[in-house]
Amino acid sequence: MKFSTLEQIIACCREDQVTIGQLMLKEQIKETGKSEEETFKQMADYYGIMKEAVHRGIHEPVPSKSGLTGGDAVRVHQYMSSGVPALGTDACTALAYALSVSEVNASMGRIVATPTAGSCGIIPGVFVSTQERFGWDDEHLVMGLFSAGAIGYVIANNSFISGAEGGCQAEVGSAIGMAAGALTELRGGTPEQAVHAVGLALKNSLGLICDPVGGLVEIPCIVRNGFGAVTALAASDMALAGVRSVIPSDEVIGVMLEVGTAMPSKHRETAKGGLAQTPTKEKNPEGPVRQGRQETEGKGCQSKKRSTG
Repeated sequence: MKFSTLEQIIACCREDQVTIGQLMLKEQIKETGKSEEETFKQMADYYGIMKEAVHRGIHEPVPSKSGLTGGDAVRVHQYMSSGVPALGTDACTALAYALSVSEVNASMGRIVATPTAGSCGIIPGVFVSTQERFGWDDEHLVMGLFSAGAIGYVIANNSFISGAEGGCQAEVGSAIGMAAGALTELRGGTPEQAVHAVGLALKNSLGLICDPVGGLVEIPCIVRNGFGAVTALAASDMALAGVRSVIPSDEVIGVMLEVGTAMPSKHRETAKGGLAQTPTKEKNPEGPVRQGRQETEGKGCQSKKRSTG
């Protein structure tokens, strides 16, 4: 890759006079040897899977295999339609869509890991809801996925995207940063503004533990996806308004590495601490660790070391 930090992304975009998404598309073509048409189509296919997952859980409940979760996306969507939610319709739609995708994941349905299955609802929730709101075509959103992939690549190679390594700040936090930065660019923001959005988003997620009840990607993972989508919208709006991350975003990523490394193992996906060890948890059936975390056809879109498309 031509870059390894967010600051280098900004420098490359200035040098080549391109957006972050365009930069990432060029780098992906160079790395894989595939044509631009093939590379773009692959990402477009991933976006199609995202949209399918968004709409699957909105109109009818999608129960998980454990029976612990399902139907919250429907509840939020119906609540939004019946009145005026405090968040407003647009943010509430992103929230419902993010819940839907995460519930599809828990039901062992098809999702795209962005950057992991545990955080799979955030980018689709943000992207699909804003596409409907602003009338963007799919091609525009696909370029946004390339932008998100570039951001995720930097986070993965300088910190974590795995809850087992760095807590939920690494999964949900990374997805919020990726969504916030990409949305900023989709709405016409500069690479500098997109990078500030990443820092603003990540700072709000530092220290978030990974404490899945029963070891399943359900409680509290699903609702965190919903909250994450709303946070991404807020971070993007702040950046577009001119709010800057006073601590440079690359330094924030470094802090996430520091915090995650210091985090006790019981708070890193082991189901031995946090919400996973509350009295109520004892009433719930135990399940195999991370039963809901599947690598799907979206694996290629997962932002991880040396795999970024």
